This record gives sequence, C-alpha cells and structure tokens, in this order.
Amino acid sequence: MNGLKQKLQELVISKIDLSRELQDDEILEVIDEILLSGSRENYISMQDKRRLRKEIFNSIRRLDILQELIEDSSITEIMINGARNIFIEQNGSIRPWKGQFESERKLEDVIQQIVSKSNRIINEASPIVDARLSDGSRVNIVLPPVAMDGPVVTIRKFPENPITIRKLIEMESITEEAANFLEKLVIAGYNIFISGGTGSGKTTFLNVLSNFIPKEERVITIEDSAELQIKNIPNLVKLEVRNGNVEGKNAVTIRDLIKSSLRMRPDRIVVGEVRDAAAIDMLQAMNSGHDGSLSTGHANSAVDMLNRLETLILMGADIPLMAVRKQIASAIDIIVHLGRLRDKSRRVLEIAEVLDCIDGEIEVNKLFVFKEMGEDENGRVTGRLQKTNNELINLSKLSKAGIL
Repeated sequence: MNGLKQKLQELVISKIDLSRELQDDEILEVIDEILLSGSRENYISMQDKRRLRKEIFNSIRRLDILQELIEDSSITEIMINGARNIFIEQNGSIRPWKGQFESERKLEDVIQQIVSKSNRIINEASPIVDARLSDGSRVNIVLPPVAMDGPVVTIRKFPENPITIRKLIEMESITEEAANFLEKLVIAGYNIFISGGTGSGKTTFLNVLSNFIPKEERVITIEDSAELQIKNIPNLVKLEVRNGNVEGKNAVTIRDLIKSSLRMRPDRIVVGEVRDAAAIDMLQAMNSGHDGSLSTGHANSAVDMLNRLETLILMGADIPLMAVRKQIASAIDIIVHLGRLRDKSRRVLEIAEVLDCIDGEIEVNKLFVFKEMGEDENGRVTGRLQKTNNELINLSKLSKAGIL
C-alpha cells in the first residue's frame, strides 16, 4: 500500500500548480480525481480511499504522518528519533507508534516546514532549534551530526482548552485548600516561582495561576517560545525571544525583553522560564515594584530552586554571594514545587514561603507538603498535599489587598 500511496502522491504533485498558492479544496479535488482513476486500475476499497486521501493531503499540505498525532487530543508528547522510530506519550505512558516517515528526506522536509513557520533557521551549521506549531505546541529539533541516528524532533502538545484549577483538584494534583490559598496570594500580588523537573507541569500550573490575576491589570508575558495560554486578561502583551540570524546577530534575548518590559508600564511580569543569567533581571523586576510576578524554573525542590537561582545569577553578574541571596529573599515570596511521581501523575509536592536571609542562608517556611500513603490497586500513588503547622509569616500583601 505504501508503494501505491507514493505513486498516487507523485501523480497528484504532477497535476497541481505549485507556482501559485492553492486552496485546500483545490488540492483535495486533484487527490479525489487521482484516487478515482487509480481505483479503476487497482481496486481500492472505500476505507483505503479515505485513508489515502487524508495521508496524501497531509503529506502535501500538512505535517505528513505527524498530522494524525497532532490532531489526536489524547496524545501529549510526540518523540521522533529518526524517520523510522516514533514514540508517543498518551494517557501518561510512553509507547512506540506504528507510523514511519517514508524517508529521512521527508522528515527533513517536515522539519523545514515547521521551523519556517516559526521564523527560525535550522541546518548543519545551526543544528538545534526551538519552534512551535500553529496550535501552540512546543517543538525542539536536533539535526545530524549532533543527533547521530537522524533528526530528533520532540513535540510537547498543549490542550486546546487550558486546564483549570478545578480540573487539577479533580486530578488530585492539588487540594482545594491549597488552591484557595494560592488564589489569595496571586490576587494579593505575591511573587511566585514555580519549580519542578522536566514534564512536571510547570507551564500548565503557571497558566492556572495566571487565571487568578485580576482582569483590570496590565500583564506582560516573556517566553523563549510562546506557550502560555492566558485568556482572561484584556490588557495582555506577549513577547517572545528572537534567535540570532545565520551570522549570530540581531538576537533578542529574555534579558532584553525583561528590560524592555519595565518601560511598558506592567502591573505584573510573567516569565515562562528562567534558565540563564536572565534570572538577575527577573529578580530586579520583582524587587522594583512589580508585585505579583510569576515565573518557572527547573529544580528538584523548593530549596534547590533557590540554589539554582543563585548559580544562574552568578553566571551573569559579578556580585557577592550574600548580596545575591538577599536579593532572592527580597524578590520571591512563594515557591510552588511540582513533581512527576512514579505512576506518571503530576502533583504539587510543596508550597514554601521564602523568608529573610539570616546568617548567610535563606530561610524557608514550608506551608504545604505532599505526604505519600502508598499505592492503590491500579498502581496509582495515593497521598495528599497536607498543610503543615507553619503559618504564612509575610501577611503584609494580603493585608494591603484587604484579603485578611
């Protein structure tokens, strides 16, 4: 059947006028005509006709075999390890997928199609790129010779309808008590940092918290690749990094965007992820009156996130360690740490208050901690995010907001 598909596809391409912009209906009309004539020579069942029609159209107009996966809302991650090995994450588990690209050249064509629509460039000289699809899905691509077994493409999909706090409570990712607590903190303008490992749900949780921001505020989002789905803020400005050109010039970095955003009269700044020396600019923004700012970062715990921020700041500035720690303690009010457990469920594992820097160390006040209780009959980890005996110490912002 693959040989027949290839033959029919070549016939379709030979009959369409590639010199002008064609509508989808025009291409489908040519495909139907070729399928009709092809079925006279070789019997093609109605079921195979429908499949071939879709596959040929996707190969010419969309993302070839990936289109089927992109359109399947139950698939959350697509992992392509060369043209012949494709894996998907579905319902929390990773498994191989039956489909393959017809050749590595076809995979490379799809890659160029993806990066061109994101105004990115990828080639042997610049073999790594981050991009996104039209639906907002995040794409990371690595080409040979860096990727030794062929092009590697990783697509992180995002739900069409952003997950709400109610959905997270139903999924037992967070308790209602903790959710209500965080809602009050966001409204009151506490600076919140979300930490966690890869795939722990940091961006999803950032989206959820952003829904608590009062609608009358002006919010500026800053990202490497636009992923945030903030829907309820009318006065929203979205900024995205621009990579350098072939000569490595004209790049616009996270640091550039943070500095520029301070001149845009923001009430809050939301940085998708801090992973380099931009950390110092983010903290300075938080310390310069932009209360209620939000960001995320990779770390293994709330305390580890503080240590990581120290390292990131010291990478970009020659500042005494004590001054760095004091700035972190002054800027960040709350750290929410997320994790992915062995059953693949994503949970809030810790909510901690960042206190002052005392005797050279940043004090942390743990407010909520996840307590594991075992596993149920289906292998799902049972447990609950429990409130500790510690109370929130910094009440000034809640008091100013009239929430106490």
